Amino acid sequence: MNFIKKNWQGFVLCLIIAVPAWFLGKKFPIIGGPVIAILAGMIITLFIKDKSAFEPGIKFTSKKILQYAVILLGFGLNLNVILETGKQSLPIILATISTSLIIAFVLHKVMHIPGRISTLIGVGSSICGGSAIAATAPVIDADDEEVAQAISVIFFFNVLAAILFPQFGSLIGFSTTSGEAFGIFAGTAVNDTSSVTAAASTWDSMWNLGTETLDKAVTVKLTRTLAIIPITLVLAFIRTKKNKDQDGTKVDFKKIFPFFILYFILASVITTVAVNCGVDASFFTPLKDLSKFFIILAMAAIGLNTDIVKLVKTSGKPIIMGLCCWVGITCVSLLFQHILGIW
Repeated sequence: MNFIKKNWQGFVLCLIIAVPAWFLGKKFPIIGGPVIAILAGMIITLFIKDKSAFEPGIKFTSKKILQYAVILLGFGLNLNVILETGKQSLPIILATISTSLIIAFVLHKVMHIPGRISTLIGVGSSICGGSAIAATAPVIDADDEEVAQAISVIFFFNVLAAILFPQFGSLIGFSTTSGEAFGIFAGTAVNDTSSVTAAASTWDSMWNLGTETLDKAVTVKLTRTLAIIPITLVLAFIRTKKNKDQDGTKVDFKKIFPFFILYFILASVITTVAVNCGVDASFFTPLKDLSKFFIILAMAAIGLNTDIVKLVKTSGKPIIMGLCCWVGITCVSLLFQHILGIW
């Protein structure tokens, strides 16, 4: 009961945005429900003077509902497809992650950007945005201001990716009869799960591909998300080496590891077994539709959490770093897709 009392206002606000965004997304598929929800949330939040009553529900929606959406997507995927996609995209994933971290390190040295904010932007850009930042921050002892600045930069380019990448994909000639190429591109070149799902869902809507692109993009993105574990452990090791006089520095594995991935895999196993036993794949369609609505709901929350004014007022250097990481990842993803014959 306390949980409902704490979260209902923020959740209802997200719902008020998500329902019309769902229908508008069907009417204007080239834009898509997720993008409409993000933009609406960003505009509406400017007119809310006191968000304290809404914040718990908005946070719950942006984090938990998105995870539930990803879990539900698992009911539409065959485990063999997941393994094949992860294997196929692994070289691209490793290349994009390395690119982002190298760019962040170089700009940290050249532009004299503080180490912790550089680390947060580099990790957030290369792996999974806000989730990676949230997992990394306690390990490197980043303060709230640094975390807020990094998340603002990441979210800014998330929104740009969700809006621009579907049109960019059409411009450069991605296949419109299959979601594979754009799905891999979204899963490797977009840094946050929310924007990956937004861009992929928009591509599906534009070319009537059902959830083909979304399935591919989320699977690639979840494979990429696993990089949180080794990178965070390395950062913990580096911090321990720098703070030999301070014992007791421990990494909370519950905060590092995205456990919803396990449920996603479990859902995929259930689907694989069911289909192999003769259950029609259309049986899982309602769960996939619910997942798409949950994505729009989470996008509304992400929009409500994006402070445009604060982002503009912050230092330009972190934004330049975020831009360079974003462009670098995009170019490397396209290059490797071309080399591997995917695009």
